[in-house]
Amino acid sequence: MNNRDKHFLSKGKYLVVMVGVLLGGCSSFSTEYTRPAMPVSNQLSAQAGAHAPGLSSQLAMAVPWQTFIKDERLKAVITLALENNRSLRETLADVEAARATYRIQRSDLYPNIDVSVSGTRARSTSGVTSSSYAAEVGLSSYEIDLFGKNQRLTDAEMETYLASEDTFRATKITLIGEIANAWLTLAADQNLLSLAKETADNAQQTLTITQKRMELGVDSRIDVASAKTTYYAAQSDIASYTTQVNQDINALRLLVGSDVDQSVLATMLPDSDELVTDIPAGLGSDILLTRPDVLAAEHDLKAAHADIDAARAAFFPSISLTAAGGLGSLSLSDLFSSGATKIWSLAPSISLPIFNGGENEANLDYAKAQQQKYLAAYEYAIQSAFSEVADALARRATIQQQIDAEEALVAASKQSYELSLARYKKGVDSFQTALEAQRTYYSAAQSLILTRQSDLENRITLYRVMGGGIAQNNAVDPATDTARSDTNT
Repeated sequence: MNNRDKHFLSKGKYLVVMVGVLLGGCSSFSTEYTRPAMPVSNQLSAQAGAHAPGLSSQLAMAVPWQTFIKDERLKAVITLALENNRSLRETLADVEAARATYRIQRSDLYPNIDVSVSGTRARSTSGVTSSSYAAEVGLSSYEIDLFGKNQRLTDAEMETYLASEDTFRATKITLIGEIANAWLTLAADQNLLSLAKETADNAQQTLTITQKRMELGVDSRIDVASAKTTYYAAQSDIASYTTQVNQDINALRLLVGSDVDQSVLATMLPDSDELVTDIPAGLGSDILLTRPDVLAAEHDLKAAHADIDAARAAFFPSISLTAAGGLGSLSLSDLFSSGATKIWSLAPSISLPIFNGGENEANLDYAKAQQQKYLAAYEYAIQSAFSEVADALARRATIQQQIDAEEALVAASKQSYELSLARYKKGVDSFQTALEAQRTYYSAAQSLILTRQSDLENRITLYRVMGGGIAQNNAVDPATDTARSDTNT
């Protein structure tokens, strides 16, 4: 090694030392994220939540859907949907894409190290043939993250990945709720179809009696015509509900993503204690912040926050380093022996932005605008969650009273119909009184079926809007493939 090489090497070592000093002495542009204040009141409406049996937010998060759903048929349908639903597969693919993007960005934090072996053989104009061989290990254009730009870009991609993961979890919970509601809709329409058939049978019997009484001169043609209206109205309902049941099955197949065996389809509405697990009532203030959709919105906000830091760091110098070291020899056989010569190269560079037409300023303004956008989206996600929980609790607070009242109405109207029909058969009362009682009973029975369906759907909705089952899902760090906690820190 000649003096010139020694001089350049000493300068290179000095530059590396200075870079280390700068790395230790300069702070990055990473700023601490602060969670925004909640844009809703601290507690739900006392009127909506008072005396409302429902789910505790803490318990709802801790109970997996396999435990919450008790009906084995519905469990089978949901399991099939989680395996075959195409929208869920699409969302899962987005998660994997975000994970890969994060790992790509994360690779910029580390140098690319290459190994190369090369050889040159040339003949000069003087007729002399020369050979040279080299084996080198080196890194090329490694940017030293002096001001934290690459780290913040990596952080942003990490938050984007976490947002996609929480979006997948929210989609999964929503799908479970949609499957349960579609299954309950089928069950309710099956009940309505059975009721219509029962009403048609009763109307047929009443019509037969009325026609015989008209032949005997007891009833008029008006009574027969009135009896026919009830019969044909029930026949129309049978056709309508038959169509609705078939459409419900088709809708369920679309949600599931495959054919559904008849054995797991609902034939009638189950009782509430047969459908879902009863969980004690209560509300926690953390319900809005732990829902997957709200967490996803906050991860987007954190990503935008990191992008601002990265945009600020772009105003300052960037330092890149290209270096290589190895062995060289005029003979290939001596390349890895004592006859080889040590070779090296060092090429540090510093780039300082002076004028770029306002690009850096525009990038910073864009990052700030995006941050405001995701802040608004985060606040709206919280407001939407608040509204959903409040609506579900408002329904929960009064629905049992409505069921009790409608059950009493059905019992009373059925008794009134039976008594009126008996009095009509004995000639004590007119047919119009019996007909009116029959219509009242039919309408009350229909209303009770729909209210019971609403009650069951409300229980499913409460479980979903309170983040049902999310504590059972452990996310995976995309870089290490190890589980991480769902707790938002």
